[in-house]
Amino acid sequence: MPQPINGPQNRIETLAKLKAQTFDIVVIGGGVTGLGVVLDAASRGLSVALVERDDLASGTSSKSSKLIHGGLRYLQQGEVRLVYEALHERQRLKRNAPHLVQTLPFMIPILKREGVVSKKIARALGSAMWMYDLTGGWRIGKLHRRLKADKAFTHLPTMQKERLSSAYVYFDAMADDARVCIALARTAINNGAVIANYTRVDKILHDSNGRACGVQVTPNGKQSFEIRSQVVINAAGVWSDEVLTTDLGYNPDSIRPAKGVHLTVPWKKIRNDIAVVIPVPGDKRSLFLVPWISNYDGTYQYTYVGTTDTDYQGAINDPQCTSTDIDYVLKALNAAVTTGITREDITAVWSGLRPLVKSVSNEKISSRTADLSRRHKVATSKSGMITVTGGKLTTYRKMAQDAVDAALLTLNKRSSCKTKNLSLVGAKLKTAKTNDAQDQHLFSRFGSESEIIKNLIADDISLGEQLIPGLPYLRAEAVFAVTHELATTLDDILSRRTRSRIINRRATVASARNVAELVAPLLGWSEQEINNEVLAFVDSCAQEDEAAISN
Repeated sequence: MPQPINGPQNRIETLAKLKAQTFDIVVIGGGVTGLGVVLDAASRGLSVALVERDDLASGTSSKSSKLIHGGLRYLQQGEVRLVYEALHERQRLKRNAPHLVQTLPFMIPILKREGVVSKKIARALGSAMWMYDLTGGWRIGKLHRRLKADKAFTHLPTMQKERLSSAYVYFDAMADDARVCIALARTAINNGAVIANYTRVDKILHDSNGRACGVQVTPNGKQSFEIRSQVVINAAGVWSDEVLTTDLGYNPDSIRPAKGVHLTVPWKKIRNDIAVVIPVPGDKRSLFLVPWISNYDGTYQYTYVGTTDTDYQGAINDPQCTSTDIDYVLKALNAAVTTGITREDITAVWSGLRPLVKSVSNEKISSRTADLSRRHKVATSKSGMITVTGGKLTTYRKMAQDAVDAALLTLNKRSSCKTKNLSLVGAKLKTAKTNDAQDQHLFSRFGSESEIIKNLIADDISLGEQLIPGLPYLRAEAVFAVTHELATTLDDILSRRTRSRIINRRATVASARNVAELVAPLLGWSEQEINNEVLAFVDSCAQEDEAAISN
């Protein structure tokens, strides 16, 4: 077993740096926005630290639809500028992280209504396709096209063929959101940033003039201490108002959370070889069917279905997928396919909250969160603390750029943004060296760093075995998560460094102890600590099961 590189000793050194230094910027929040900010600042030569209460990407940024896209439906809402910006950012991320971002075709079936196709609907959809391409969709290298019914049916052979008139196919991209976050964090660290997960912010510090000058934090299991900085950037997503409350002394009520739910089911129940957009009966929304996780023979193992988009009023720390959510998704799914998918077929669920910004949302259009803008907002409070929120996964880089530009004004410094063309960790190779299925799997997660995983296996052949039986992850990937990717808990490994929990929860729970025992030597866990980690993980999964039978 290799010695830990980013294990307990590394965390001690990280916390020591946070105590000792005075930074240009301290960032609150380890989601994709905060990690984008810390990378942008570090790449400009600024001294920057980031603290996250839980794990990196543990909130919304590991629970999205995993699409890197412009958002076709935003065109229908008149958000042309947002779509144009998002499509630009899609291409930048594809260029800067080619191992993490894959081009993905999307099919929109055109269905007959009582045997007749509405020419008006078909024409309107065709116009939307051209608008999307012209707004920037063409940058992916492919234009939309129309398919005849027979060809469309081959992409989703479980639908009712007699209802299918034709279809449109257009092109976007997808990426494992948590993997993007980890790549951002490691790239930022390589550029000099100091990043600590499991470090809670207790309050914003203010100097004698009332200016924000740092944060007081409490790392897990450690005493509180202060981190001093010239600027504080709040990138806490749906928790932004909580952070603002510690700065302003009152809750500004600026965030309107919207819950998004996804279900994972066996691919054989749907058999789509590309992403498919399906309508929700009795609603004006649609859901995505996205094939996910390949077998070694090139077929898929799972499809995930989502997302819902509903107003959320509950506790934001742990939004759960309820029985009502599951019924909503299953109703739409079973209206689209003929295989009769039931609750028993569901292998996993995940639920996250989008931090929609009230002040940039055109709420006159509709009271539904589905109709609210995904634009982002950067604002500076009276104390000088900068808050960046809103937006979406695809536009994280532009959000970060705008936030750091605002910080430079406070710092009275000039430095141009470097992230438009900054490659992320693992991006040295654009494609895998071989067509071997295992090589393809490792490349899609680690890019050029796949060689490190292979070297681990060469040193210990047992690390080449599956981490979770039936899933493609290898035992070496769990080791790498601890030694290179800031993973410190069992859940970090099973939920975010790998995505085992949101692919097949039952299989993951069954293997939880084996994984804990594998990484225990690296993390210095005692037998009691192994038991505690396994119990915490199993209990968390059980809570998801309980929530799924409640309304």
